[in-house]
Amino acid sequence: MMIQIRQFIKHFLGRVSFSKFFYMLFFLLMSLSVSSETTSDIDPRLSESRSAVKAFGGQLVKELKHALQEGGPVKAIKVCNIEAPQIGNTLSDENALQIGRTSLKTRNPNNKPDMWEQAVLEQFEERKQKGEELAKLEFYQETEEGFRYMKAIPTKGLCLTCHGEALSEPVKATLAEYYPNDSATGFKIGDIRGAFTVIKKN
Repeated sequence: MMIQIRQFIKHFLGRVSFSKFFYMLFFLLMSLSVSSETTSDIDPRLSESRSAVKAFGGQLVKELKHALQEGGPVKAIKVCNIEAPQIGNTLSDENALQIGRTSLKTRNPNNKPDMWEQAVLEQFEERKQKGEELAKLEFYQETEEGFRYMKAIPTKGLCLTCHGEALSEPVKATLAEYYPNDSATGFKIGDIRGAFTVIKKN
């Protein structure tokens, strides 16, 4: 955990002003003191976040596979556009948290990362370059907003049909229709597609 925190601070040094950095560092140090005294409070939220992410990923993959079998990648794009937010909203309500997806290369503009998520995503890329397994890339922290958690999403074969380097013309046309500002293409197997992101408010 301490290694992750040092990496997180390193990213902020290059991204925020001097005064803002020390403002954020203050909250980071405060969170460390709180977490050391309230481990029993953090552990359940971490478990809840991991379980919610697992459920979100499992349900979304199931829907996408079904759509691909029924109508190919064009239908999968439409399903993802409609079903993914609904799955996230349902799980958020059921678990009293906020869960979604974000990426350094977003498709849906509503999924654009905030400053905290941006720094964690960049940290994931750095950890990946150092050889850490994608399946183990996660980060969690007590913040002013509440307990926050992120879990990296590896790019797998299923993703390449709509997120890869060589897209079919029907896929390009459908993406242009649903996501005119799409930047979530050009991925290869083993890339970090993005991450699940969770906020459990205080």
